[in-house]
Amino acid sequence: MNPAVVLLLGPHRDAISGVSTHVNLLLDSTLTEDFEVVHFQVGSEGRHESAIGRWLRVLFSPLALAATIVFRHVSLVHVNTSLNPRAYWRDLAYLFVAKALGARVLYQVHGGELPARFFAGRPILTAFLRWTLERPDLVVVLAQCELAAYRAFVPRQTIVVVPNGIDCRPFAAVPMVQSHRDYPLQLVYIGRVHREKGLYEALQGVRLARELGVDARVGILARVCFVGSVHGEDKVKLLAGADLMLLPSYAEGLPYALLESMAAGVPVIATPVGAIPDVMSDGIHGFLVPVRSGRAIAEALAALACDRERISWMSRACRRRIGAAFSVERVARDFSLHYARLCGVSFETGVAGSHPYAPREAAARAPRTTARFAGRRG
Repeated sequence: MNPAVVLLLGPHRDAISGVSTHVNLLLDSTLTEDFEVVHFQVGSEGRHESAIGRWLRVLFSPLALAATIVFRHVSLVHVNTSLNPRAYWRDLAYLFVAKALGARVLYQVHGGELPARFFAGRPILTAFLRWTLERPDLVVVLAQCELAAYRAFVPRQTIVVVPNGIDCRPFAAVPMVQSHRDYPLQLVYIGRVHREKGLYEALQGVRLARELGVDARVGILARVCFVGSVHGEDKVKLLAGADLMLLPSYAEGLPYALLESMAAGVPVIATPVGAIPDVMSDGIHGFLVPVRSGRAIAEALAALACDRERISWMSRACRRRIGAAFSVERVARDFSLHYARLCGVSFETGVAGSHPYAPREAAARAPRTTARFAGRRG
């Protein structure tokens, strides 16, 4: 028998985003050995379109989804979304179309606001959100804090955690960090160039570090460079030259930059938002610092600048952590299991069987510094 067809919704595969990284990893994983996984492009990322073209896409994309479900005999639609206004309202159409045509829906939330706060102060919209979150057959989140929040908000829904994972092989050749006190700390940031990623606090921390004994200039322009977008081997090389990663975001899901940095053995100074505390332990894989605190970043830099040996053993701990729990192989196994249950197929073969998912039943059980910044503007 033919394998079950799964429609995987997400941006263009060449787009620069966490969701496109997620989609590419799944499409290149062993998941495709058990199921016929088909990519369906949604959203504007990876497109060059006019305002009229954008409205036409918004109008006709759900119809294209319906046609794909019918003509490809799709069993499961995997929606990749985020709880922000733009993604939420856009992806509602795909959710309703899939359910109307009898397809099962796996609704994966890649961060955003927690549900109880999304429409805070607007009870009618909050009730509507609760109703829509009860429509998918399975809701997948990235972090333990999200799991608790979603289960409290929609207790009748089946909700599971499937943390992101990465292909660790490209980072295996990166040598462990051997930071020498006679040289500046090499700092790196990878991600969007946007204030919500904590870039202001990161630069403030580098400047304030001088007050705490780290040899850094008050004017840090000469020590900071923007290298633009990096991919593949260029990203690996950038991480290979780093002692520490800075990721002081105001909010996150589970950032791939965190996983990639740790897989390369680069400890991280990050904020305890989203799934970051699920991945790294304070003092073991780097430091967790309060949100919007350049002073805390400076103090972490000062502590590690004076203890380079600590950076070295943190490097080893980071690599062990990612290899053990955040590999793409683990992610593929997790989704294979959920796909099989939702489609009612044999996990071993991906073809029709007798293992239906019962979501409602499951719910009831239920010293000097140099910083390098990589990313895209906007």
